Amino acid sequence: MRNLRFFEGHWATLKLQSQRDRDSEPGRNVGFLPRNVGVYEEGEGPEVNPQQPPQPGKDLDAGALFVLKSKGSWMHCGYHLTTSIVAPALLSLPYAFALLGWAAGVLCLVIGAAVSFYSYNLLSLVLEHHAELGRRHLRFRDMAHDILDWGRYYVGPIQFMVCYGAVVGCTLLGGECLKAIYLLSSPDGTMKLYEFVTIFGCLMLILAQIPSFHSLRYINLVSLVLSLAYSACATAGSIYIGSSSKGPKKDYSISGNSETRIFGIFNAIAIIATTFGNGIIPEIQATLAPPVKGKMFKGLCVCYTVVIVTFFSVAISGYWAFGNKAEGLILNNFLDNGKPLVPKWFILMTNIFTILQLSAVGVVYLQPTNEVLEKTFADPASGEFSARNVIPRLFFRSLSVTIATIIAAMLPFFGDINSLIGAFGFLPLDFVLPVIFFSLTFKPSKQVPISWLNGSIATVFSTMAVIASVAAVRQIILDAKTYQLFANL
Repeated sequence: MRNLRFFEGHWATLKLQSQRDRDSEPGRNVGFLPRNVGVYEEGEGPEVNPQQPPQPGKDLDAGALFVLKSKGSWMHCGYHLTTSIVAPALLSLPYAFALLGWAAGVLCLVIGAAVSFYSYNLLSLVLEHHAELGRRHLRFRDMAHDILDWGRYYVGPIQFMVCYGAVVGCTLLGGECLKAIYLLSSPDGTMKLYEFVTIFGCLMLILAQIPSFHSLRYINLVSLVLSLAYSACATAGSIYIGSSSKGPKKDYSISGNSETRIFGIFNAIAIIATTFGNGIIPEIQATLAPPVKGKMFKGLCVCYTVVIVTFFSVAISGYWAFGNKAEGLILNNFLDNGKPLVPKWFILMTNIFTILQLSAVGVVYLQPTNEVLEKTFADPASGEFSARNVIPRLFFRSLSVTIATIIAAMLPFFGDINSLIGAFGFLPLDFVLPVIFFSLTFKPSKQVPISWLNGSIATVFSTMAVIASVAAVRQIILDAKTYQLFANL
């Protein structure tokens, strides 16, 4: 909390000036939550009555009213944040270390944790400031529109691609984990990858019908526990193999020629940065019951406690055990030519933990899509569970999951495409835009250190986004000869 008090004290005069400036602007009610709208804790205070006719400046559209219910506590916020950040993508961190080496790998991981926590806190402070002015932003694109005016036309499409790409990626990885379990028990089995992707898609189809982001709070609590569980399994498995004679000979040198090493470094930095990616901070903060002041910071502390425990343990133990032989998913190193290096039940348990958490991650990143669908096809004047709203909700959410499943089954190389989406999506949304929004909102003097820090972050990560995009395109070109629709990878 000391950091939060520092932010508040340092920018008190800036907030006062910003408030005077904003008070003189004409109000916009679309996508904002004015004060005293009925979004209290369950059982407390008045509720928005969806039967009442819409009142300008008072009522919300169906997406905000039904999907982004503002009823949660800071602890619920911590669950949502942890699920969106601490995902199975962290199992690729040893591979990033293999491209960077010990010193650079640890340094990049520390910087990624520090800068992402700082950026998310800045974004939260901007959201809190506008909430205090009675203009609470519930969506990233509305926040961008209010601050940059044209920003929603950039942020909206980019956020949708990043989040929907994450849904497709989770579905594909879930199918791969199911296939790994299948091959463990039936090495000569004939089932194809796209069949397992379809099975996982059916699970997603069920979870997608959960009505609101707030309704996921207990699922995301279970997800938090599962992330700790499979991270512990990955760490324990790596230490077991690394301490035995079963593992490969430890070699921590960076392999490849000069060109490969250079692109490998940028690829590794992009992997680490996107592993810390979120892209839905405003939507998560929208689930908090007012007043929101200080709650997001507590939620971030919960999240980053889990981040530090999981990211560092998996990255360090995996790289220590396998060196430059670490694969893109560290669980693949637990098999040597199909022969398990740890007990089969251990691999089975780890994959089950991963599959279950992937389903929660996929549903969290489906929320921006659900919100858009609800806003477009639902009627806020009808009840949330009326036939008028339930039928289109069931149809369009099922359709969106079905499309994601088809893409994952048809394009098993989607991971390469997702790297490109993450490079020009996650990096700007999570590292560049927060410092820009903060500077435009509070207008700190260019002479103070925070201005230099924010400018440096924006410059470095903008450059990194461009370079990482080039590296991702290069990788797509290199792998293009192996691409085949519905391939059984």
